[in-house]
Amino acid sequence: MSIKENLIAIKNTFISPDCLLVAVSKTKSAGEIMEAYEVGIRDFGENKVQELTEKYDALPKDINWHMIGHLQRNKVKYIAPFVHLIHGVDSLKLLKEINKQGEKNDRTITCLLQVHIAQEDTKFGFSEEELKELFASEELNDLKYVKIVGLMGMATFTDNTSQIRSEFKGLQELFEVLKPTTLPKNVVMQELSIGMSGDYLVAQEMGSTMVRIGTAIFGERNY
Repeated sequence: MSIKENLIAIKNTFISPDCLLVAVSKTKSAGEIMEAYEVGIRDFGENKVQELTEKYDALPKDINWHMIGHLQRNKVKYIAPFVHLIHGVDSLKLLKEINKQGEKNDRTITCLLQVHIAQEDTKFGFSEEELKELFASEELNDLKYVKIVGLMGMATFTDNTSQIRSEFKGLQELFEVLKPTTLPKNVVMQELSIGMSGDYLVAQEMGSTMVRIGTAIFGERNY
């Protein structure tokens, strides 16, 4: 099937019409991205800073670029002028660097905090306890060029749907607990980013507002 046909098929299976589809375009060409763009997709996710900046330069400026990979502090400056949303923020140090680069570019940079929900050591993220510590921290309040808009999590890479559902449910419950609480002024719980090609329907059942889908749209990666 073509990229267009894949996108139509995926959209037809969506449980939640309000859930944002972020097309994960890492390793894909500008031409392939434009095929998705022509179907109406405007949100694209990349996991490498160099690839993201090259595509930003080459492609239409109404694209919302999402940084979905693990972001090193020394790379923030390259994407700070244009990035739409940074998904995987996993430390106060990284938030401080994002704030510094936001100030230099005179723009507030939106972020999601990554929470460790998988039973795998390879995934990054805050624990629930570390999140609470972060929200209680005076330093977070001082970051005027950062806006935290929700949480992100990645389930264990497994075919066990009940395990994936359980991991997503844990994050969704944390999200719902945090929503009504008094949070720092630069934090609002509005986005829950869970779900990828293999588990986006389970994620939507668990309240996902944003799914990251690559393989199911573009086919296997070209490494």
